[in-house]
Amino acid sequence: MSFELSIFNRDGVVEGLDAEYLEWLVEERAAEVQTHFGKMWEYYTNPIMDLHRTGTHTIEHKAGENGKCYVQAQEYGLPARITGLVRCAEAGMFGGRPVGDIRRKEVVIENDIAWRVNAAVDFLFGKPISVVSRSPDGTKRAEIEGIIKAVFSANGGIGFLQDMAVLGGVYGFVDCMVRPGREIYERISDTPSNLTYEVVLELARAIGLELIEAPRALPVLDENDYRKVVYYVQHFQQARNQLTGGGVLQRLFGQEGDRRRVVSVTEITSADAWQRYEDEELIAEGRLPWGFLPVVHIQNLAQPFYYEGQSDVEPLMPIQDELNTRLSDRASRITMQSFKMYLGKGIEGFAEKPVSPGVMWHTDNPDAAIEEFGGDEDHPSEGAHIAEMREAMDKISGVTPLVAGVIRSKLGTLTSAVALKLTLMGMLSKTDRKRFTYGEGLKNIAVMVLEILDKANIYRTSERDREVEVIFPNPLPENVMEKLEEAKAKKEIGVPAEQVLRELGYETDNR
Repeated sequence: MSFELSIFNRDGVVEGLDAEYLEWLVEERAAEVQTHFGKMWEYYTNPIMDLHRTGTHTIEHKAGENGKCYVQAQEYGLPARITGLVRCAEAGMFGGRPVGDIRRKEVVIENDIAWRVNAAVDFLFGKPISVVSRSPDGTKRAEIEGIIKAVFSANGGIGFLQDMAVLGGVYGFVDCMVRPGREIYERISDTPSNLTYEVVLELARAIGLELIEAPRALPVLDENDYRKVVYYVQHFQQARNQLTGGGVLQRLFGQEGDRRRVVSVTEITSADAWQRYEDEELIAEGRLPWGFLPVVHIQNLAQPFYYEGQSDVEPLMPIQDELNTRLSDRASRITMQSFKMYLGKGIEGFAEKPVSPGVMWHTDNPDAAIEEFGGDEDHPSEGAHIAEMREAMDKISGVTPLVAGVIRSKLGTLTSAVALKLTLMGMLSKTDRKRFTYGEGLKNIAVMVLEILDKANIYRTSERDREVEVIFPNPLPENVMEKLEEAKAKKEIGVPAEQVLRELGYETDNR
């Protein structure tokens, strides 16, 4: 694949971007990234696929009388003695190499990862947040807050924030690309435009906030500073609303039918320009007038010296595999021992007659006997091991069953908010860490939006005007009277009434 990078020239040289390195990113590194992060997403969603849709008859051939008619993604981590397959990354989450005559056993999957990630998202963005302007001008402060609110609302509101937290929790980071609409570019001029505030809001809603999932992100970092992105490259497969392949007659005769057309897309963005390639062909490019790379990088949990942050899913995957293995082993044992089985000795025709009430057996053999065996038995060590696996996931994730509303007898009596906070200390401390990383990301998005509107001469702001603060609500249930008393005390010590009202959840308008 050849790239035409002349648009990124600075003084006749493309700084920080080598064409050969770019080809390696797209052709080799992209596959590794998609495999790595794709596995995390599959473990989070744990999709189900019918046997006949797996693309191979291997699993279907291995399915015994105790097997199910479908497979799940988390079976990837189960041993071959349960699935009958040896898994490998090259075969994908649903493929594998058969192992001898081992039949597929009963598979039990309990997805303890998904509800933990979702619970963490609920604690972080379960309630609406507030973005407060720190502009010294009261009127402009209210207008800026209205603009930022309009941009987030146009891009999904709290749903956008929750999607951001899910992607960040699964992959360890999430990137947001700020894409001004056509209306913004058409308004760019050297002279300030006297627009009404309502028109400014309408134009602000045309700014798109696109969340970039990790499998498609290939950032080119500064060689001397891993925190600085020089070029932002995306490589992904995009499905089109077109069909390619055979027609109706082929489908009727069982041959390959129509398939949705898919194109390979590569996008390159810098602070000055952008390009888009489809199926290795340059189809569009242009200049960017903003003077900065319109991408905001957000780590889920800060991780030094790495572009990626800490994922909520990756450290849980080995424990999830062990839990699913033990649950599957227990299911096989219960199946084998749930029913009484009988061994007949010296009785003719024993196999042809059922063992049931009213059935008479007779024999002339004095050594004949019927022995009973089977039946489920208690295995304390098995139950203890499964419980320990769940507790290990609690400690690693910081998310306990209490967060999901599961109250255990060992919890005791929670008689105060302090006791509840102590019980959820791990979850609350982890949420505070995420509030910092996601809060900084939201601040950067707001600053970019205001700077774009300023450079387009749509809404003028200074660097001081673009300072904002993100206020997160308390995720725990609150006592209204205690909250009001706290607000009253803050006001008495000099906290601005506007900020106090915002913390209470009331909208203010100083225009």
